Amino acid sequence: MLTRIDHIGIACFDLDKTVEFYRATYGFEVFHSEVNEEQGVREAMLKINDTSDGGASYLQLLEPTREDSAVAKWLAKNGEGVHHIAFGTADVDGDADEIKGKGVRVLYEEPRRGSMGSRITFLHPKDCHGVLTELVTSAPVESPEH
Repeated sequence: MLTRIDHIGIACFDLDKTVEFYRATYGFEVFHSEVNEEQGVREAMLKINDTSDGGASYLQLLEPTREDSAVAKWLAKNGEGVHHIAFGTADVDGDADEIKGKGVRVLYEEPRRGSMGSRITFLHPKDCHGVLTELVTSAPVESPEH
């Protein structure tokens, strides 16, 4: 089922300032950045390490691009900090169905496009002990995209 921690999502007010903090403090560099119009965020993926299943683990920094986005609403309520945890899986559809069968609410009827061409869905935080949980099937990544 789940193979790794794919990433930890961190909501921030200023993406550039937050990237610089992680670069200066820990030496992490941006592996990929993009704007996801559907989710209303500008994001940077900071690669932490490769994993044994061919994937990687990242920090995903998220800055809202509009006030009605889920991340903007979360920031207004909670301030900056850990927004969600994402687990990698080879089969987001199958694993989401299996988890749904165990009584956990899946937030998307069908998985959506996520960072770097991945397929994603989220699990309701009230069913996951207060943790917004994302399931990710990564797209093959041949080289960094900036």
